[in-house]
Amino acid sequence: MAIPAYRRPWLLFALLTTGLWGVWGAFAGAPAENGFPETLIYVVWAFTMIPPALYALWRVDWNWPWDRRSLIYGAAVGLLGAGGQMVLFHAVRIGPTYLIFPVIALSPLVTIVLSAAILRERVTWIGGLGILCALVALPLFDFSPGGVGTGQGLAWFVLALLVLVAWGVQGFFMKYAAPVMSAEALFAYMALTGLLLAPVALAMTDFSQPINYGWSGPGLAAATQILNSIGALTLVYAFRHGRAIVVSPLANAGAPLITALISLAALGLVPALPKLAGIGLAFAAAALLTIEPEDQA
Repeated sequence: MAIPAYRRPWLLFALLTTGLWGVWGAFAGAPAENGFPETLIYVVWAFTMIPPALYALWRVDWNWPWDRRSLIYGAAVGLLGAGGQMVLFHAVRIGPTYLIFPVIALSPLVTIVLSAAILRERVTWIGGLGILCALVALPLFDFSPGGVGTGQGLAWFVLALLVLVAWGVQGFFMKYAAPVMSAEALFAYMALTGLLLAPVALAMTDFSQPINYGWSGPGLAAATQILNSIGALTLVYAFRHGRAIVVSPLANAGAPLITALISLAALGLVPALPKLAGIGLAFAAAALLTIEPEDQA
């Protein structure tokens, strides 16, 4: 007998991540466009990781393991996530967010391959169809009839591919570390690693250029990045309670869908046929992965 959707905690956490990251993605590039460097946006993001990290540690009575395996897994997840963030902030500065995020959203391909090969995770035909719909839908959001003149050639695309690989491997390690450490401790390592890389971001900042220190700069960055940070925490919980091979495509298909819709609405555009097809497939993927019978997989 299949487990009802409302009794699956991973589903709630995955949907929360989808909503939070969808809104965040639509406005992630705004602070840089307003004159606040992407390197400083990274620093703001690192500090917004602190509140959810403290909440997570409080939930486990401040139990933070420091054994060798925990350090290795925590550093791997943290460096892949924080390194991807640093690359992403530069990518959204030189390229269009509504094209970059769909490319990054293909990171479940990496997670699925690693999880199936190493963790031996499997899905039923329902979940398999949902994963297929998600993977087919994501590239459709990347269709732009008129092209986008960013002045940076394909640099943003290469950076997006780097983030894709980093976050795909990170998703696998989130699940792989489950027997070793709690989800709360894993997220604390993610926050710590992000903070440790903050001086690198500061060193990369060109302070000789005019910097917007007003609300539309660091203020807007903090308001958007807290969504990113909380979404990262709920994603860790989703991986802990669910199968990586299902959680990854569900979260990564829904988030760019929301990002694309908000971005297109803000630009006053009507989605082209490929984007409409992508929207339909993304909704189908979410529905199929939601009803995936866990006990038969």
